[in-house]
Amino acid sequence: MYNEETKKIKEGFVGQQMIVLPPNIKKLVAKNNLTRLFYLTAIGYYPNANFHHRTRKTGSGQHILLYCTSGRGHIYLKDQEIELTPNTFFVIPKNTPHHYKSSITEPWSIYWVHFTGPTADIIYEKYAAVAPLLRQIPYSEKRIENFDAIFNLLEESFDEQSLEITNLKLMDFVSSMIYIKQLNPAQHQMDQMDKSILFMKNNINGIFTAETFAKQQQLSLSHYSRLFRSKTGNSPLHFFNQLKVQKACQYLYFTDRNIKEICTELGFDDPFYFSRLFKKYMGISPSQYKKNYRSQR
Repeated sequence: MYNEETKKIKEGFVGQQMIVLPPNIKKLVAKNNLTRLFYLTAIGYYPNANFHHRTRKTGSGQHILLYCTSGRGHIYLKDQEIELTPNTFFVIPKNTPHHYKSSITEPWSIYWVHFTGPTADIIYEKYAAVAPLLRQIPYSEKRIENFDAIFNLLEESFDEQSLEITNLKLMDFVSSMIYIKQLNPAQHQMDQMDKSILFMKNNINGIFTAETFAKQQQLSLSHYSRLFRSKTGNSPLHFFNQLKVQKACQYLYFTDRNIKEICTELGFDDPFYFSRLFKKYMGISPSQYKKNYRSQR
């Protein structure tokens, strides 16, 4: 196995967004009667964060929320190992030693925020009182828009009013995830879209149309497509192809199968089509991916 330590990256990703409040601003927020009970100290978004990792041997002074929208990674807490996958989130409690890292073959895209204050502690206790702590949530454009609004406010100004609005929006962002079951009880239960995704994973070598997936769930194509996009943020075929490409990445990295064998395994008759599809999702061809990552083992 190659030396992973030589490739670890803490920050510095294409398209990344990150803001850390300066010490003087944190003091201002901690003294403000409107924000002192619940406020952020840092916020960011890391897309396709290859080799991203972070270790804090004594933990952080704030709670850390990690929300994954694509790819996967792992969080290590004491004797716990948590796998973060698309549309899941986890809150690391403050003052808890931890380590987290992105997958090598399927680098995650994560939204993250550090938050603290007496109300933040109470909200975390509410979160920790309900199992499991790793929570799956339906994808929501509104949630992402809320995050962007928080980030944009901080980019523009650290004045008192902007900080007040930012932290009010932050509470909405965090609570919309932690209280997802109470806010959307129907969505929290395993629905037809969960079953459809499970069908895709169990039949990863199949060739299907969106109509086939809709019929399998006994829904019209338009209704099924609308529900699926609401659940995942993607069309059924885009999501299914993404699953195939992720599986191909695992074969390329962990096995000695050639590209033609992988095509057959995943149900592709045309290796050229498979290569175009792979490059569309991963940015490089399957042969280049294999060359890059197999050489590091």
